Amino acid sequence: MDESLLEAFHATAYHVNLDTVTWATIRVDLMLPGELVSVVGSRPWAFITAWNPQARRRPLAENLAAQRELLATLQGQPDVTVYSAIGVGSTGWVEPSLFVIGAPIAVLDSLARKHAQLAYVHGQANGVAHLRLTD
Repeated sequence: MDESLLEAFHATAYHVNLDTVTWATIRVDLMLPGELVSVVGSRPWAFITAWNPQARRRPLAENLAAQRELLATLQGQPDVTVYSAIGVGSTGWVEPSLFVIGAPIAVLDSLARKHAQLAYVHGQANGVAHLRLTD
């Protein structure tokens, strides 16, 4: 991954929608925000999307279909909770996303690769948010 794209991932605000009025923002290399700590507990978590594979824009209908497929797969996993989310880059790049609690890293890696994602954000419990590269 080139340096400018890596910087873009680090500069992105990863917003999680907890309910109709509560949002929490994750930042790479920072601790999980307090609003999410009580929701996550001691479980692993991730911020992932199926939009725009390889960081290349594609038609809305294709993005929506891929995101629905990703959501359905995650909802079919045992003991997994999924929240709506959105990644907002500093340059205006926006991607609807999912905040996933309880999915094993092997499942997340597989789904990220299946949807041709270059990276996703993940962590364990209330720890630091890490950028996980998929290649």
